[in-house]
Amino acid sequence: MSEGSERIRIVRIGLITGGILLVLALLLVLMLKMLNSHESRHVARFPAHDYQYMEREAASGFKLHVLQTDPSNISLEVVRQNLALSDYYGVNGGFFYDTSLVSMAIVNGQPVGGAKGQYGTGDENTKYARGTLVWDGASNKLSVQIVSKSSELKVSDPLHYWAQGGISMSLGQDELWYGRAVLENAPLMDNDHLRSAAVYDRQGKLYLIVSSTSGTLADFRAAILDQLGSLQLVDGIFLDGDGSSQMQAAEKVLKGDSRPVVEMIRIVK
Repeated sequence: MSEGSERIRIVRIGLITGGILLVLALLLVLMLKMLNSHESRHVARFPAHDYQYMEREAASGFKLHVLQTDPSNISLEVVRQNLALSDYYGVNGGFFYDTSLVSMAIVNGQPVGGAKGQYGTGDENTKYARGTLVWDGASNKLSVQIVSKSSELKVSDPLHYWAQGGISMSLGQDELWYGRAVLENAPLMDNDHLRSAAVYDRQGKLYLIVSSTSGTLADFRAAILDQLGSLQLVDGIFLDGDGSSQMQAAEKVLKGDSRPVVEMIRIVK
């Protein structure tokens, strides 16, 4: 065999071998994608059923995911993990620092994170008087109260209510809401971030809202009014946002940036 023919044979073998390796590599990538797409989702041990899921997109393109339920079907839970890994349905709660709650989170007179009067347990809105969503169990009514300490809450029965701290949305006060949010030291108001909120209507229905679109606090508020304003909303609060904006339900799981959160608003049944 001539030297030229030998070179051609070697080139052909190299091309065939390279082609086989390329095909095998493509098959491996395809198999990994298929495995990831069929990755088993975490199954919540205590799923809820008494709620409605809605998905809305505002004219601005801002996408909202909504869980609607009765406030009597709500509890506040310390989870200390991403909601996608938790055992409950619901959305993220208020603000936190490290593992300490800096937003109020009280159920039936007890902070959900520990003993009364202790920092980080949910007994207060730390540093600032902030909009706090309160369900009065005795009267079955929701309200937003601007408070710092749990002792400032106005409820009919101190052993039958829940209170979730956040930032006032001031629905119905379009000219005043921004200034109110500034007074309450709302973080990163004018930056584009994921957002969460809890609002209620005249019938006392509660709407837990998480966005899958990043935007300013004003963008988020406008999207809620655009898509849910016809429901005769009364008021509500902004919850923690950015990577903490999370939701778990049968219909939708939103992980934020996969960070753990300290506390959540849980749909009980």
